[in-house]
Amino acid sequence: MAKVTAINISEKKGVPKTPIQEGEFIVDFGLKGDAHGGNWHRQVSFLGQESIDKVTALGVKGLCTGKFAENITTEGIELYSLPIGTKLEVGDVLFEVTQIGKECHRKCAIFHQVGDCVMPKEGIFARVIKGGMIRAGDEIVVR
Repeated sequence: MAKVTAINISEKKGVPKTPIQEGEFIVDFGLKGDAHGGNWHRQVSFLGQESIDKVTALGVKGLCTGKFAENITTEGIELYSLPIGTKLEVGDVLFEVTQIGKECHRKCAIFHQVGDCVMPKEGIFARVIKGGMIRAGDEIVVR
């Protein structure tokens, strides 16, 4: 079963996000209170725990949810293999995948530590089609 393991938020861009108990996702915006929210195609970012584990296996210490600035950390789903346009349903919230990976303009601390970072290759982005609340442990259904 695919599920949400964490919801993460930050008040400004360019910093790791902090885990929160639950998040409110707003149509055409993203996560309420998050610096990356707005009416654009990258409203919400997702990264799999499996991707974080790859970097941890390279010897990087201290990694936890939000360190890659992802809004939603997942488990049990290979996010980067989903085609653009895929719908993800989490509780009452419906997302549409809009982008796989991203260009990394400024190399993050993870990149400088190990020479690579998974978010640009394995993170995905989505827009909120139907809003609502999400909590850690909620199931992710691919539509």
